[in-house]
Amino acid sequence: MTRIKSAFERQTARAAALIPFLNTGDPDFDTSLELFRTVLRTGADIVEIGAPYSDPLADGPVIQASAVRSLRAGFQFPHVFEMTSRLRRDTDKGLVLFSYFNPLLQYGIDRFFADAVSSGADGVIIPDLPFEESALVRQVADRQGIELIPLVAPTSSEERIAKICEEARGFVYCVSSLGVTGERAKMSERVQDLVRLARSYTRLPIAVGFGVSGAPQARFIAGFADGVIVGSAYVRRIEESLEAPDQTERYALAIDGVSQFTKELTDAISDVSAKS
Repeated sequence: MTRIKSAFERQTARAAALIPFLNTGDPDFDTSLELFRTVLRTGADIVEIGAPYSDPLADGPVIQASAVRSLRAGFQFPHVFEMTSRLRRDTDKGLVLFSYFNPLLQYGIDRFFADAVSSGADGVIIPDLPFEESALVRQVADRQGIELIPLVAPTSSEERIAKICEEARGFVYCVSSLGVTGERAKMSERVQDLVRLARSYTRLPIAVGFGVSGAPQARFIAGFADGVIVGSAYVRRIEESLEAPDQTERYALAIDGVSQFTKELTDAISDVSAKS
């Protein structure tokens, strides 16, 4: 059983897996390492380990600013593998790399997946890799035992969703709304139809992301999906901590912020399980 599959199947007290996203190196490498460790320790089942990129087309302003902070702090692409390796020493939970295609291509597809498996990664999400152009990348990933996790969007036709789900690995990432990542006050109820449709074409877990701003949205998604993906709301707490006057306080606020937020989310997801 893969670690990603295990992360979903180990759910007993909660209705769905919690999957936070953080950028490697935001606000610096050592702090981001402790932030990842904190969310894993306090309840995350899988983490998305972001590789910051200067042109993150699918991301809203909060995650864009996070990428800029990381790049200014000296992030280089191999750091994402160092982060993964350091985390793998501490956990058997799922570790999923998140990278746009251009930096991955510049690094080298074969080299990327070889380093991914060497570092202990379980899966990869490439948000701007169209399904129609993904066959070669998926073949390399399969050879290395890395699961290439696809995205399906509300605008996808049923025919396209069926094809994506047929070739999916790990889990299917359902995008809850159109546009870029970012917190939203209310989730579209259309996402339930998207999850229902995807589920009819795959036995893999279905996770929902884009727009989860807090416990109410997490609770809503956990009522019908297998996983809840949260990115911008985590990153915003890191951004807010940077307003503190000194480094020690900024560090403490960031760690406390993601810890408390993880607890809020896990409590909300557990509440769904208790009522079901």
